[in-house]
Amino acid sequence: MTTTSEIAKAFVSAQKEFAPALKNSTNPHFKSQYVDLAGCIEAVLDALHNHGLALIQKTHDAESGIRVETIFLHESGEEMSGGVIHVPADKQTPQGYGSALTYARRYSIMAATGIAPEDDDGNAGTKSMTEKLKAVAPVKKPLA
Repeated sequence: MTTTSEIAKAFVSAQKEFAPALKNSTNPHFKSQYVDLAGCIEAVLDALHNHGLALIQKTHDAESGIRVETIFLHESGEEMSGGVIHVPADKQTPQGYGSALTYARRYSIMAATGIAPEDDDGNAGTKSMTEKLKAVAPVKKPLA
């Protein structure tokens, strides 16, 4: 039986201190912003370290791509896995596998820690929805 009392307390405390994952890179193909691997790590690493946690990412064998597992190791010796994520390599080349590895590491960290990229268009979506609702709101007619 594995005890996780120390790592569970430490992880909850660390998670309260996670920073936002700021979109710090641009994808020129789609002309969109995204948080890169360094931004994901930066959002969580100080808080993890402050609570005696290390972040480790292990790769696992996969024929068609990359499998990454994010593991949290506590100074007590307890560890916790965020699960394994598989990302197919779009090309069977070193560049294709490198791209899949970076993508898998980034998404594995976000899933295991519960962080998400900043919502830079949430307010715009809310505003447009409010405007749409106002436009279709029923007009009150005076009683005769």
